[in-house]
Amino acid sequence: MCRLLGYLGTPIQLDRILYKPEHSLIVQSYQPKEMHVALHNADGFGVGWYHPQREENPYTYKNILPIWNDLNLPQLGRYIESNSTLSYVRSATPGLPVDIGNCQPFVCDRLMFVHNGYIEHFRHKLRRTIRNLLSEEAEIWIKGNTDSEYLCALILTYLRTHPEIGIEEVLAKVINEVGKLSKAENLKFIAAMIIGTGKRLIACRYSTFEDVPTLYWVRDDPNYPNAVILASEPLFEGNWQPCPEHHILTVEEDLEVQNFPF
Repeated sequence: MCRLLGYLGTPIQLDRILYKPEHSLIVQSYQPKEMHVALHNADGFGVGWYHPQREENPYTYKNILPIWNDLNLPQLGRYIESNSTLSYVRSATPGLPVDIGNCQPFVCDRLMFVHNGYIEHFRHKLRRTIRNLLSEEAEIWIKGNTDSEYLCALILTYLRTHPEIGIEEVLAKVINEVGKLSKAENLKFIAAMIIGTGKRLIACRYSTFEDVPTLYWVRDDPNYPNAVILASEPLFEGNWQPCPEHHILTVEEDLEVQNFPF
């Protein structure tokens, strides 16, 4: 299980959202409050951001070190300013290597993905099934071997094959389909995911059993006005709202927050 962070709003320096909060993503990497299956998130991390003025594909910085051991990130965080960011700290699923290719965010053109969760016995039970659903382009895009990246590749496949529907509908379709495949094999599948476009955030909370991964949001906090923050755990005291279980949540360019069930 991992910890996720998303930001959309007025451009800020990355260190203000990564380091300044009392229960920041850095703290959550070694002292999470709401993780049930792991104690630490020490198997790498990643930060992705969009340029606040130019329509460019997002940039990423990743490392297999624990985030608290990276000496470059604090300096980069002071330098980089963005209106939309996604970050994550990793607790690797047993059996999956700690490798830079497995570090998120995953990026394809303007899209960024971060995922917290897993498909039980993925390599032995469902990897081939999901791989057979992928377009050739999406399969080639895969760089690592995590269930998270295959899940993102399936989203990319359906975005190309169903251009008439939006990202939130595609996300719901993919999560439902993988959920059905998992249930048919009596496997656990859980997913908290955030997708960034540079102008929107699309997120979800889902599980095939009772343990649904946490995800919260807050809008226009006094310390972060004109912004929405999504996080696996609240970063500070404030008016945090839980994303409802088995729902899709969207944050629009005007920061309107909506959610709807799968």
